[in-house]
Amino acid sequence: MSFKAIKFSNPVNPNIPSILRKRVKDYFDEKKLERHGNKEMVFKTIFMICLYFIPYGFLISGLISSPFIIFAMFILMSAGMSGIGLSVMHDANHGSYSRNPKVNSVLSYLINIIGGNSLNWRIQHNVLHHTYTNINGHDDDIGSGFLMRLAPHQKKLFFHRFQHLYGWFIYAQMTIYWLLGKDFVQLFSYYKQGLLKSQKRNFLFAFIELIFFKALYLFLFLVLPIIILPIPWWMTILFFYSMHLASGLFLACVFQCAHIMPSSDYKMADEDLVHEHNWAVHQFYNTANFSQTNRFLSWFIGGLNFQIEHHLFPNICHIHYRKIAPIIKNTAEEYGIPYNEYGGFFNALCEHARMLKRFGYNQ
Repeated sequence: MSFKAIKFSNPVNPNIPSILRKRVKDYFDEKKLERHGNKEMVFKTIFMICLYFIPYGFLISGLISSPFIIFAMFILMSAGMSGIGLSVMHDANHGSYSRNPKVNSVLSYLINIIGGNSLNWRIQHNVLHHTYTNINGHDDDIGSGFLMRLAPHQKKLFFHRFQHLYGWFIYAQMTIYWLLGKDFVQLFSYYKQGLLKSQKRNFLFAFIELIFFKALYLFLFLVLPIIILPIPWWMTILFFYSMHLASGLFLACVFQCAHIMPSSDYKMADEDLVHEHNWAVHQFYNTANFSQTNRFLSWFIGGLNFQIEHHLFPNICHIHYRKIAPIIKNTAEEYGIPYNEYGGFFNALCEHARMLKRFGYNQ
């Protein structure tokens, strides 16, 4: 079945997209700033890569024998996985890391060395999620299968009333599922829907590349440690799994606090696949910010606590989100459009949990 795109209409606030673009452009022109990354991004890239590979280097060096220290190295690697995913490859896959497309292309493949797939990520995230945020049947980020109900238009099953309790365990499986299953399912699905064409990719070459990087990743980060580490093989597998659990849970919490929230409206497209809002207004209604004053969290998660700014301007490097946020907030208030904010990260997580409970019981 081929993919059917949704057309966004402009009945309310039709000039919002152009107004936002002009005001943000004026900011960069006035400050004489580039929209892409700078030395701060280079430092962050080096830091996150080191956070991932230095503990790995200790693991395969054979110098560590204590199971507790080995476990600690895997947990440090989970932080590196999250940092690379949120702060480096994310911008690269959006083309906002560097003005040089080749730099973006190379860095986008960092997701492959943490178990994911660059091609699938661009389709799921850039094409589907950013275009059709929270629209059931189009946004893969809310299409989590029958175990979770993440939108009011999805079928409600009896066990969903407990999803606010068990959902965190499901979230923790996110990266291990990407590694072992989801990327394969997605590639075949995107091929059938004709979505590979948006990335100008051939299915056969994409499949071979997927197999190659999955095999390389599993050899380097699971098989080799099993061979080298002076602990039982089952313990190495357990530590590897724990690394993915920690990273998966953290990544999922960051993503879900931006969209599966009480402020989102989850509107459906009509029969002719026409949406009632223009694209920019739709992003305001289905995206939320959190923990904007926590500078360390913002630094580590690639500015994704400024999710509204990211969704409106994914082609701008995240190091600029804090500065352009007042421009976007003031514009939203000026035109009566919601600008959703949820305070600290913990408060946002609590609101998300309440939303899961609401979807499980009532809505």
